[in-house]
Formats: sequence, C-alpha cells, structure tokens
Amino acid sequence: MARKCKPITSDIGWSDASSITLFGRNFVDEILGEVNLGDMGFLELTGRLPNPNESRMFNAMAVTLVEHGITPSALVARLTYLGAPESLQGAVAAGLNGLGTVFVGSIEGAAKVLSEAMPQPDANADFAALARPVVESFKASKRIVPGIGHPFHKPVDPRAPRLAQIARETGFDGPYLKLMAALADEASRSSGKVLPMNATGAIGALCCEMGFNWKICRGLGVMARAVGLVGHILEESRNPMAEEIWHMVDEQATAHLRPAQTKE
Repeated sequence: MARKCKPITSDIGWSDASSITLFGRNFVDEILGEVNLGDMGFLELTGRLPNPNESRMFNAMAVTLVEHGITPSALVARLTYLGAPESLQGAVAAGLNGLGTVFVGSIEGAAKVLSEAMPQPDANADFAALARPVVESFKASKRIVPGIGHPFHKPVDPRAPRLAQIARETGFDGPYLKLMAALADEASRSSGKVLPMNATGAIGALCCEMGFNWKICRGLGVMARAVGLVGHILEESRNPMAEEIWHMVDEQATAHLRPAQTKE
C-alpha cells in the first residue's frame, strides 16, 4: 500500500525575486537594521518580536552564555582549527558539540526538571515541598541536579544573582526562578555542601518564565556560544595556543613511557 504523503509546511518565511518575508514581516523594511541579534533570536523562537522587558531579559540570558573563557568547548574549537584552519565553521561546530549535560546544555536539563515539577506556574506553590522529591530522586540515582553547583564559582555563581536582579526589574521573577532557588537550597541541605544556583539554572528557570518549551532551551546556549567560539577562533589565528597545548599534553601524558634522559 502506497504511503500517504503529509503536507509539508513552514510558517517561518518565504521569498521571491524582489522580497523576503519572515514571520509575516518584510525582512528588508521591518527587520534589517531595526532588530538586534538577540531580538531576532526571540523572533525565531516565538514568531513575534519581544516587548522591551522581554528584549532586555532575553538579551541578558543570551549574553550570559556567549563567553566563559578557556572552557572545553573553546579548547575543542581551537584544536579543531589547528587541524583544519580552512574550516572555521567546522571548528565552531566542534565546540558546539560539547554543549551537553555538564556545560551550557544543562539549561535544558534545568528547564525540564522545573517544568515537570511544576507543569503550570503557581506563585502560591510550596517551593520547598516541590524541591524535596526532585533532589531525593537525583540523589538516589547519584545524579547532579542540573543548574546547581559550579566547579569554581563558590559560594555564588556571580551571574545568577545578576540575572535574578534583571528578572525582578523586568517582571520575570516568577515561580520557576523561586523553585530553582529552592532546589539549590534543598540540594545544599541534603548534601551538606554549598551548591548555588548557577547561570544555566537561572537561565533554565527564566526560559520557563518566558514560556519556552524545555526541549528548545539548549538552543539558546547554541545560539549564544557560537558567537563566543568565533571570537576564540579569531584569537587563535592571531595568538595561537592550540599547538602548544597539544605538545604539552602529549609530553605530560606519555612521560612515563619515555626512557629517562641522562644528564651530561
């Protein structure tokens, strides 16, 4: 029996010989030169342009994720560029592939946990009570609650309180941000360690406040970190470190295999 074909549709945009239309807007007249990159990202995710408060909050979330120094994703991008300097896009893509459950992609995990713990926003919820079984479940399976703790930002990830401040100023200081804070408090109490809400936890909560589906939240990190990785590739082309890192790691990792050098 022949397969019945389904209609193929897209609501994003279309073009003809003289015009481009995106989300019902004339790209040349209404978007080009009028909409900044962050607002364009918001348009892609929601199909509409943000209001001023949404714009400020979303841009702050995106900017938070652009850069964090010599991280694994930056190292991978630089090392890939060393091997294939003709493929800048390949180096950036290699770095983006590392945005997962540990780095940046934990936005998605945090948003998923929050949306499952509180399917509908409830300003009157008992956030401590909601947080307790979540933390217990992660502890029982020896998993880290996404969006909580940081390898070296202790006792506070300085980005998180700043994002919370902007959330208060823009009206996004809602129940998901409060639940994320309760998860951090409960995880700290349960473990006996200081486990602050980190930047990705705050952004995951803010994604929920803005109504984004948790399945797309990692995409915000992908959008933002691509900008930062292009900056790392530019620096690598001017002031390279990848080759030195390669030789240094090789020397240290294989030192025990090499014959001892005799002193003259």
